Amino acid sequence: MIYRRKTYQIDPSVLEPFNEHFNATLLPAQLKYGARLVGRWMTKETDGMIEIFAIWEYDSYEAYETIETKVKSDKAHVKRVQQWYQKMGGKEKLKDLFFKIEQDFVEATVPRDKTIMGEGGRKHEE
Repeated sequence: MIYRRKTYQIDPSVLEPFNEHFNATLLPAQLKYGARLVGRWMTKETDGMIEIFAIWEYDSYEAYETIETKVKSDKAHVKRVQQWYQKMGGKEKLKDLFFKIEQDFVEATVPRDKTIMGEGGRKHEE
């Protein structure tokens, strides 16, 4: 397993529309093609910036590449993304509101079954 960590540093003014866009457009397309969302979180606003990050699980880097190719080839999805950009004033305007976008890949240091994502993490004491 590998995990993709995608991080956005954004202007608070775009928080609500970006979260709506993620849930209505980006998440369904990723799930449709097999990406597994571990979770998505955000920080409190600090100095006019909010950080949002998501962790995605994939069987391998090759599986990630296959899913990304399918998402980017989905014409209906691409159209929805472009419509969102237009609704928000265009990509150029958004560059002023999305201060930084990064992604990297990480590997687990604890067996999955010892985490909340595995059976071991859900056991309760009786």
